Amino acid sequence: MLGAIGVVYGDIGTSPLYAMKESFIGPHPLAVDRLHIFGVLSLIFWSLMVIVTLKYVLVAMRADNRGEGGSFALLALISRNLGEKRWTYGLVVLGVLATSLFYGDAMITPAISVLSAVEGLNIVNPAFGHLVLPISVVILVALFFVQSHGTARVGAIFGPVVLIYFAALAALGVANIISHPEIIEIVSPHWAVRFFLHDQTLAFLAMGSVFLAVTGAETLYADMGHFGRRAIGFSWLTLVYPCLMLNYMGQGALLLGNPEAVANPFYLMAPEWARLPLVFIATAATIIASQAVISGAFSVTHQAVQLGFLPRLRTEHTSERAAGQIYIPAVNWGLLVMIVLLVLGFRESTKLASAYGIAVSGTMIITTVMLAVLIFQVWKWNRVLASLVIGTFALVDGSFFASNLSKIADGGWFPLVVAAVIFTVLTTWATGRRLLRERLEHDSIPLEVFIKSAARSVHRVRGTSVFLSASADVVPSALLHNLKHNQVLHERVIILNVSVEEVPHVAPEQRLEFHDAGQGFCRVILHYGFMDEVDIPQALTSMHSTGGFDMMSTSFFLGRQKLIATREEPGMALWREQLFAFMMRTSESAMEFFKLPTNRVVELGSQLRI
Repeated sequence: MLGAIGVVYGDIGTSPLYAMKESFIGPHPLAVDRLHIFGVLSLIFWSLMVIVTLKYVLVAMRADNRGEGGSFALLALISRNLGEKRWTYGLVVLGVLATSLFYGDAMITPAISVLSAVEGLNIVNPAFGHLVLPISVVILVALFFVQSHGTARVGAIFGPVVLIYFAALAALGVANIISHPEIIEIVSPHWAVRFFLHDQTLAFLAMGSVFLAVTGAETLYADMGHFGRRAIGFSWLTLVYPCLMLNYMGQGALLLGNPEAVANPFYLMAPEWARLPLVFIATAATIIASQAVISGAFSVTHQAVQLGFLPRLRTEHTSERAAGQIYIPAVNWGLLVMIVLLVLGFRESTKLASAYGIAVSGTMIITTVMLAVLIFQVWKWNRVLASLVIGTFALVDGSFFASNLSKIADGGWFPLVVAAVIFTVLTTWATGRRLLRERLEHDSIPLEVFIKSAARSVHRVRGTSVFLSASADVVPSALLHNLKHNQVLHERVIILNVSVEEVPHVAPEQRLEFHDAGQGFCRVILHYGFMDEVDIPQALTSMHSTGGFDMMSTSFFLGRQKLIATREEPGMALWREQLFAFMMRTSESAMEFFKLPTNRVVELGSQLRI
């Protein structure tokens, strides 16, 4: 629970810094009066109840793929249970779109969280106002520079720091509720109804700001594999949700007595002497929230690489004990550049809030659609109950998404542009790999045919050769090129295929699949989960029972294709083919990705038109 509080709830826990303020002074300002204060708070209370408690804690977190959550895990869970169906492609597109939207969220969350916390200096002393931007940038740059050292050491203090932060939220809330105890009435949904009946248009637009209170809910599901469903759900119900609502109600109580405090109700709740320490506590909490999103970006990228939606990227493991703690330099520095540009471009958390929400609400709608398929097709719930549950989620998510669309002109375009670029990259790589594989298979020879025709007639030399192949049933192009140029075969030839399964992890004893093809040839299939680290030499050491494996007498042969984009071959648009070729050139080499010994690798190149 302590770990879950420190990592999972950092994002949603920092929402009180800006959600209430943006609801009243955002792009669609509200009058700071009793009706609007009670209406907004009632919407926040019931949004957290429906989206976080009902949708994620009680339903979505039951949809775990062997303990793992998130868009890719949910997609893999559905695909594994239902197999190939005519609408499976649509689900894959939705899963990729959800992942693309996540990257937009991963850029905005650290920027708005840190900026809104440091803006407390304006409340402490207006003379500090000019320091907000440089301090925010320094904090963010420092945060990304320490990523390569891993989060294991820092993670030990995450839980206690966020626990202190939540205690501060609750204490500030209670201190202000005492002066206006009637604020507790907001738990009644009739206040939200009255808000809508008073002015439907303004209430609908206000939902875009109210939604800021539930941003971070997706993290609960995505990080389920780290802490488990029970720890995350129990900590939400017993600690996080109560502390958040006490703070929101405290802000509402403050505004009832002092409407001018709407400029920054979070910090103005605190007595003057406590505001500077509160800035430090809130800033620490936002750093932790940012860390959770950055770690999530590394994890999602790793899954995308394993599932074939991104090229191989250099990945470093920062912990010997925790396999999930990884560092991907390309993602780290790319996020840093974009986040710093966001902070310098928008300059204020209020302006950034307009860009926030569209990506998250879009992801939530996609999760609802995928949950609908799971509930109706896999779990086979009672139709009436399933329709009621999914209908409620769809209505709430759809309303929030529609309201957030009004923010596009005010900055909401940014996460949509980011999502469009990422979606293009992911789909281009996946489609390019499929075209490349089809082209290689078209020109390939079945392994059985090759063995019968060539195995006896070619000179054999001592040792073992391993040829990596996209399929274990055909002859890899590298083998054909080696035979063409060197006119020899090793006495033992292994056709090796790495297969990534639709599960997070594959047990070591189920890793290796061996087939003797005769004449010194064998087919080996290595099975990995989409969150596993691929290490071919380590996996091959388990071949002792099938004749043994000596690394010092083994050569690894890799095929390296140079792609030529052309209009002559049916495939993708020319610009997408050129993008795919560029990603092929810049991806990490197969030798490094598969952890092959550098002095035992031979690369053979060829040209291909796609």
